[in-house]
Amino acid sequence: MRYTVVERDVELRLILSRDHDIPVPARLGYRTDDPYAVHITFHTASEQPVNWTFSRDLLVDGVFRPCGYGDVRVWPARVDGRGVVLMALSSPDGDALLQAPAAQMSAWLERTLRAVPPGTEGEQLGIDGELDQLLAQ
Repeated sequence: MRYTVVERDVELRLILSRDHDIPVPARLGYRTDDPYAVHITFHTASEQPVNWTFSRDLLVDGVFRPCGYGDVRVWPARVDGRGVVLMALSSPDGDALLQAPAAQMSAWLERTLRAVPPGTEGEQLGIDGELDQLLAQ
């Protein structure tokens, strides 16, 4: 089965305090064979990158309004007069607050929405065809 990959490298900011942050190179990833999810790979100082996967809808909504709860929360903000998207990530290993440029995040999300328009994700999975075959047996 063929699928499309939509990726973008972006430099996020890890917010350490009100006045201090550090750059974190990251790769945003989306695959049409996993149409409900987005993947972010953080390239940290450790040997292994850190991977997070969460709902594409959560990130799309978070560009416009606060959303999410628990492990992933996303909301828009303005910093020094420019639009940013903030992502609060929580895991047993710790918490992180990351800032992404809103324009870059929005442009990448728009590419994912062109690849798989909202509401058509299920068609990408071929579940209806497989269910039809199963029920025909």
